[in-house]
Amino acid sequence: MDHQFYHTGQFAQMASVSIRTLRFYDKVGLLSPSAYTEAGYRLYTDADFRRLQQILALKFLGFSLEEIKVCLRVGPSGLRESLQIQHCMLVERKQQLEKVLQALEETQRLLKVNTQDWSAILHVIQVIQMQQDNEWRKKYFNDEQLQKMDELSRASYTEEQRQQIAERGKNFTEADQVEASRRWSELGAELKRLMSINADPAGPEAQALAAQWTAMIQSFTQGDPGITQGLKNFYTNLGKMPDAERPVPMPYSSEEWAFINQMLAAYQQKH
Repeated sequence: MDHQFYHTGQFAQMASVSIRTLRFYDKVGLLSPSAYTEAGYRLYTDADFRRLQQILALKFLGFSLEEIKVCLRVGPSGLRESLQIQHCMLVERKQQLEKVLQALEETQRLLKVNTQDWSAILHVIQVIQMQQDNEWRKKYFNDEQLQKMDELSRASYTEEQRQQIAERGKNFTEADQVEASRRWSELGAELKRLMSINADPAGPEAQALAAQWTAMIQSFTQGDPGITQGLKNFYTNLGKMPDAERPVPMPYSSEEWAFINQMLAAYQQKH
């Protein structure tokens, strides 16, 4: 055998992690040993070590264990896209924290002069609230795009549904949007992978994707059938627009939409 094998203790020491961590990664299906001894002891290889390094790096960058699984499964292209989204999110968070820190420093300065100055405390609160203001959307869309999306919304939803969506969106922050974009990016990468191997839309891998896909949609619609239909109307209307006039591009090709519809139809039949 040309593999170098390491027992759990040796492997843990090499990677500077605990044996408990390795056992946990094995339990959740993130990193399983390549072999076992006749007595049932775990054996790891250099390839396992490289995978563990990837896991630890992604974990350090803030990815959840489920997100790490997806990143390792979709390969370099999907990983690059996920890292780019994570980078944007962290940069945005850094900017928010810097503004809050500035407000805290100013508050500390003011309180040295007047310990009863509650306006200083209110100033900090206002700065934090400003970070959650929905005006952040204007950073990503110009006025024409926002207007066209509003027109699409009016054509796709009833006024009552639009009010419901607006009410729910009051507490939807830029960080929430970045996180949602990252999740959709991961699901899209998995979709492309499944199509590249001609996976069955009703097969186990596609149905696992369908479960995540359905959960993401329901997080927006909250199970409301009217809003669910409105969301379908929105993308139908978006698809009918000329490419140059769309405020946002279509997220998937016609072939990908067909796979998605088959996958979700199979999922709905089973559930």
